[in-house]
Order: sequence, then structure tokens, then C-alpha cells
Amino acid sequence: MKTKTFLVFLTMILMVCCTTNSTRKPPPLAQVKPVEDMYFGKKISDPYRYMENLKDTTVQQWLKQQSDYSRNILNSISGRQKLIDKMFEFDKRQSSQIGYLIITDNDLYFYLKTTPADETGKLFYRDGFEGKETLLFDPAKYSADTTQKYVISSVSPSIDGSKVAFDVAPNGSESSVLFTMDVKNMKLYPEKIDRCWGASPSWLPDNNSFLFTRLQSSDVHDKNRELDSKAYLHTVGTDPALDKEIFSRTKYPELGFKPEYIPNVGYDKESHYLFGFLSSVDNRLNVFYAPVTTINKERINWKQLFKPEDEVYGFQVTDKDIYVYTPKNAVNYKIVKISLTNPELAKSIVIVPEDSSAKLSSFGISSDGLYYTLSKNGVTEKLYHLPFGADKKAELKLPFAAGSISLSTKGPRYSDVWVDISGWTSDYQRYRYQLIGNTFKLENISTKAAFPEYTDLTAEELMIPSHDGVLVPLSLIYKKDMVKNGMNPVFMFGYGAYGASMNPFFSPEFLLWTSEGGIIAVAHVRGGSELGNTWYKAGYKMTKPNTWKDLISCAEYLVKEKYTSAQKIAINSASAGGILIGRAMTERPDLFAAAIPQVGCLNPLRAEESPNGPVNTPEFGTVKDSLECMALMEMDSYLHIKKGVKYPATLITAGMNDPRVIAWEPAKFAARLQEANISDKPVLLWVDYEAGHGIGNTKTKSFKSLADVFSFALWQTGHPDYQVK
Repeated sequence: MKTKTFLVFLTMILMVCCTTNSTRKPPPLAQVKPVEDMYFGKKISDPYRYMENLKDTTVQQWLKQQSDYSRNILNSISGRQKLIDKMFEFDKRQSSQIGYLIITDNDLYFYLKTTPADETGKLFYRDGFEGKETLLFDPAKYSADTTQKYVISSVSPSIDGSKVAFDVAPNGSESSVLFTMDVKNMKLYPEKIDRCWGASPSWLPDNNSFLFTRLQSSDVHDKNRELDSKAYLHTVGTDPALDKEIFSRTKYPELGFKPEYIPNVGYDKESHYLFGFLSSVDNRLNVFYAPVTTINKERINWKQLFKPEDEVYGFQVTDKDIYVYTPKNAVNYKIVKISLTNPELAKSIVIVPEDSSAKLSSFGISSDGLYYTLSKNGVTEKLYHLPFGADKKAELKLPFAAGSISLSTKGPRYSDVWVDISGWTSDYQRYRYQLIGNTFKLENISTKAAFPEYTDLTAEELMIPSHDGVLVPLSLIYKKDMVKNGMNPVFMFGYGAYGASMNPFFSPEFLLWTSEGGIIAVAHVRGGSELGNTWYKAGYKMTKPNTWKDLISCAEYLVKEKYTSAQKIAINSASAGGILIGRAMTERPDLFAAAIPQVGCLNPLRAEESPNGPVNTPEFGTVKDSLECMALMEMDSYLHIKKGVKYPATLITAGMNDPRVIAWEPAKFAARLQEANISDKPVLLWVDYEAGHGIGNTKTKSFKSLADVFSFALWQTGHPDYQVK
């Protein structure tokens, strides 16, 4: 587009915005009621502390006004409905989509299946890959209450597949009720177990009892909801009130439980051991173990297997050995082996050594040895096989180049190996690998569809110097005929927390941004683990500023190289990614046209006062430690809002049923931003009263949420087809 034409176009947009502001009066600013706190000699003023009481009628009224106003604006963006219609059209191209697939040792397939007519997945099973499928449970028929949208959130068949346990939760709350079913007769057992959380139930070898975890409360706003959770043993068909408490702080205080730890217990059918996990967001495992034969004793003799300082990030077990996945003295990870009967890490044997150029990203065990993946910069992945007792690995030639690989096996007694392969522009394909013949046999569970709209896309992988000279991976997806003229709208997203990598994925709905002439930019910022464990720790607690500074550097590069301009960049993330977006926009408000933190962690200094806050202190820090407290202040976007600054257009979302980031965090940020901002850009707060953290959303809600994000971003980056009517 020529410069003169662009100026005329920009003037038209400003006229539209001015007209909109005159006809839609925003709701009043929130009341300011300052509260002052002292943190290690530093005084902090919190003008909207009262919003932390979500039951306050003043808070409720303000939230409702904000939400109604924002919904009105978002619904009136021209082009939004076109996006939704296209998403549903894409969805209709696939007769079925399969998720949560679990295959038992005797080859029974359990999975959730969604058709174009379904809002959420229904539970099915079938005997073998080509077996006839049978519907077991439809969550849409669970209740006649139309205000509740129920979703199956986990599936756990018994070892022989004769029974299946599954969680059902309403409106994204993740407050699950656990059901069990006799598979052959398709009959539910009478008991319903509420307040379930965490890992899926783990079945014992009798195929009639399982282990599960319960919270203190089903209320997602209850501050003590997760504290002192307990793991129980349940026998199918019995009253849950009679369940045996087997792993908790109250029963085993000597094990060093903290109130915020979530206890989970799993049974391993290879070793016949129970493994008890003290879970938080810390990736380092804290594990105890005991023989399953002790399950019915009054007290189980739990022994420590791994402590956090052992730096064990995962393990798999055979009947004799434990294979350990660890970054200890190996920043790109390695696999070591220890004896099951004498599990001393000091006596471990290295099985897969660290690769200096790629991260060891996953592994599985089959009867033919180990299979594992190596990931380069988080965007290119390769698959390897190492037979038991061998010194030399073999790279397996994949059917096509993989951006990411999902690897699964049945375990050390079976040769079955499956790989799911995908990329930014390559749809997921599922293969069974056959060692004899070295072949990959296509075994897609979901039906496949063609997306000719995306045949002209390309993915460009770059390494961008950050503020300190460190090179940051940046993935760009755009049409092959894209011209570097500074005019392309960019949708930039990242995450940067918990060591989670932004691996390539294929989503026809997400790629719609490119159909509007835009560039999708994925910033692999520090705090993830694309470049190994040091990459994670370089965006963690006191080093957290690297996370948003990496994003800023990537945006600056795109402007400098004329991919785009500051008026054309929209940034987005969710949950812990709210720190990334909130701090990027508060540090460089001039660099972005729009910022969209969804259900974002935007006031981490106060997060410990929320139900899910204490369990997150290993990741972000605690106010009880002076250094970590200062780090929390630095990463707190709410505290960094300054009066009299021109901030970019901002869409802030919250879920009233959110059990992970309580709604008052986004609300407080929105209130302060609205009061401080002096630009004419909108600051919208959309509160969804029928949703939580996004987990468990219905299909329609997911499509509408993405359409909100894209249409708002396209509106604010100046797309003529996306303007407020």
C-alpha cells in the first residue's frame, strides 16, 4: 500500500473511532480506595484492593458494567462474525476430532470424540484401531440445566478396560465430579465424587479400585480451596465417605508436606509400586514410593525416591529399572538409569547423554528399547531409537519434517510406538512406527480435512538478539508473497513460564490471521525451555524481566526490518503469559498497537492471596522472601501502570469461574489502566460469567473467544474490514 493511500485510510479509521466514542459512552471509572502495604521497607499503594472481594456488590456492579460495554463493542466489530463463520466452516470439514486418547494393554481405545454437531467431546471406546466404536457418555445430556455447559475433563480406564473413570466439570470451572462406569454394560455406578483435582485417577491391579485427589472446596473463589488436599483410595460401588486417606499432610506430617502441595498417587503396573507425588508448579519432582502390597495397611511406609534438589523432571519404570529425565549437569537434559531396588542417583548410568546442540524433549520405553526426541530451538524435532544395551542411537526418518512430535508407547512389555507429527503449516498426522521394516503406518484417529487456504504459507525461523545480546528464537508464519513494507499486521504471542515451550502446532482457526494479510509471530522468550533448562531459569523469579524484554526485542526487530510497524503489532498471551504482555506494554507502550492479556496474571504481588497462588510460589516467588518479593514487584504489571501515559488499545479478559487466575487480577489491572491512560485507545474488560481459565470451554465459546481477540487486534492495527459499526 502506498504511503498517501495509507494516510487517507488512517484518517478514515480515526473518524470511525471518534464517531464510536461519541455514540457509546463507556461505564464510569472504578472507585479509588487506596490501601498501603510495606514490603521489606518499600511502600506499595494498592488503589483497587477492595476488588479482591468479588462478592462486594459495588465490585459486582462495576464488573457487570464493564463486561456489558466490552461485549457490545466486540460484537459490533465488522468482520468478527465472518471469522466465527469461517471457524465453523473449517470445523465441518472434519467429520470427527479425537482427543484424550488412551489405549489399554489389551488394545481397547478410550477417547473423546467431537463432531461438527457437538459442543464438547463425548466419551467413546472401541476394540482396536479398526474396531466398532461405542458411545459411553454424552456430557450434553448430563443435566437439563441449560445454564451449565458440562465438559469431560479427564478419562482413566482400568488396566483391563472393564471400567472407566472420568471427570465432568461445568462452565470451565475445573470443579469436577468423578464418575465410574461398567464399560461392557455401559452402566454408571451410583457414587459421584466431587472436589476432584489434578492427575487422572490411577487404577489398581484389581481393576475395581483407584487412587484420586480431592480438594477442600468446590468453590473456585475459596482461598483455602487447594490447601491440604488429600489423596484417597476408592473402591467402585462404595460410599466415597468411606474412602481411605492414603497420602496427605495430616496423615503423614513427617514427609514434609506443605499445605499448598497437591498430593497425587499413581500405581505403576510394571514395577507394582505406588508413587506419591507432592505437586506444585515446580518442575522438579518430589516423589515417594511404596510397594502396592502395603495399600491396605493402616499406614504405608512411604520412602523418598526423588527430592527437588535431585532435579528429576520425569521418569519411567520397568520391572527392574527407573529411567530418569534430568537437566542436572546437562542443561539440554539427559536420561540416566538407576536400579528399582536400590534407587540411588549417585550410582546412575547415563543411557542417553546430553546433546550439545538440541534439547532432549521426550522419551518412551517399548520392548525394543528407548525412543526419544531432540528439539532444536523448540521448532524442529527429530526422533531416535536406542535398543536396550546398545551404545549407538539411530535417527528415524519421519514421513515429513516435524516441527513437533508427540511420542507414546504402551510400555516396556510391548513393541507399540506411536508418533504424532505436526508443524506451523503441516496438519497433525498420527503414525504407528514398526521397527521391523523401519516403517511408519498412518493411523489417524481424527478424520483429516484439506485446507487449501494455507498452501501458500511459509514459516521462517529467526534468531533475534535481545537486550543483552542473547539470541531469541522467533517463528514467523505468513503468505509467501508477503512484502516487507512496514504495513503488515503482526499478531505476536509467547508465554515464558513454567519451562513450557511454544512448539509448532497446526490450527486452521489460528492461521486465519494470515488470511487477513497478517504475520503470526511466535516469540520463544526466556522462561520457556526451547533452549534447555538454562533458558527456563533465565526467565524465572529474579531473572523474569528477560521474558518481556525478549518480546520487546523481537518486536523491535520486526519494525527495524520492515516486516511491520509499531502501529501494526498486537501482542497476546494468557494466564502466566499475562506477565509477558502486561510488562511489555507497560515498559514499551509506544511499541504496540494492541495488547490482549487473557485471564492473565497481572497482579502477582497479591497472587498468594488467591486460591491458586500458594502453589505457584515456586515459579514466581513469595512475598515472604525479600529478593523474591522484589522480583514479584518487578513482574507486576498492575504496579507499573503510570498516570498520564498513552497506552495501546487493550482487551483484558477474565473468567468468573477461573480456578487458576482469579478474576480480580485482570479486573484490578483494567481499573488502574483505564484511570491512568491518556490515549484515545479503548481499554476493555470482558468478564465471562460462564467460563473459567479456558480449559473446558465449549467449541462455540472457543471460536468466539478467538474471534474477539483477532477482530480486536485487526481493528486496532487498522484493517479496513474490522471496524466498529
